[in-house]
Amino acid sequence: MVDGFLIPKETAVLLVPIATIILGLVIGWLGQRSGFCSIGGIRDYMLFRQTRLLKGYIALIISAFVFYFIFSLIVPAAIPKFFWCLQEGQLFTAIGGAPAVGTVGVIILMIIGGIFVGIIGTLLGGCPLRQLVMTSEGNMKSLIFVVGMLAGAVIFTALLSPWIVQAFTAIGL
Repeated sequence: MVDGFLIPKETAVLLVPIATIILGLVIGWLGQRSGFCSIGGIRDYMLFRQTRLLKGYIALIISAFVFYFIFSLIVPAAIPKFFWCLQEGQLFTAIGGAPAVGTVGVIILMIIGGIFVGIIGTLLGGCPLRQLVMTSEGNMKSLIFVVGMLAGAVIFTALLSPWIVQAFTAIGL
């Protein structure tokens, strides 16, 4: 064990991108073969009481939690705070999150982001993963969505995020 990791950093630099590509291809193939869509699962359950897609969404959430837990046990130095929801009374977001924004501010931003993803995904007929899969199948409408999603992420991070952090800090959130 080297500095809390199972493999040396030189090996990880080569291994992580290869593992990421392989995992991405497997998840993409599974998404394409299953027709997975989180928004479609909720829609189908609400309208038709069909649970096939909803079961996939629930399985995704459970498996993500389980594998995150297993990874935190294997490499504890990589993820020092596994239960990110609450840790010593403070909400910890993903690595690289805005540290100046407090718990309430992070929750507000998560709710706003979730509402926008839900509305736009519903109007387009699928969640972002489904749009990526449909782009790989040649759907031009989905390609426009994916390009817009990437451009929107860059614009938000570069231009709007500092303003939001400043505003939330000024009002004490």
